[in-house]
Amino acid sequence: MRAYTLGEWGVSGEDPGLIQDIAKAINGQYSAIACYEKLARLAPTEEERRQIMEIRQDETNHYREFYQIYVRLTGQQPQIAVEPCPDDYKEGLEFALKDEQNTVDFYLEIADKARDPAIKKAFTRAAQDEQNHAVWFLYFWTNHCRCRCKQP
Repeated sequence: MRAYTLGEWGVSGEDPGLIQDIAKAINGQYSAIACYEKLARLAPTEEERRQIMEIRQDETNHYREFYQIYVRLTGQQPQIAVEPCPDDYKEGLEFALKDEQNTVDFYLEIADKARDPAIKKAFTRAAQDEQNHAVWFLYFWTNHCRCRCKQP
């Protein structure tokens, strides 16, 4: 990916490393959208299915917002690549939980690096959402393990 730069900083006034991080965030959101659709199909209850689809909608909103930020900063569309998602529900929950938790820190780092207040706000809000998602996935994972572990 090429950032349009004037010396060390891009024409946007943002660090090219930040722009790369935003591209990574876009890919993470895109992958989460696909993964959570798969998890929703695998969910054993309607409650879990509904909540996972609500989380997926949050990810779609983040994806759109990050995509717009990236285009505004670079004048280009980001390259999208989908990361793999487990096929097993329990493994998928654990994968999602870890990913959401790691994403919280990553988004807060992006918010700290950004000069533009709108970018800071977008990534701080997304980090809060990701933390909430992690709690839901932990709840479902714990409930799934508890129910499965009690079976003979």
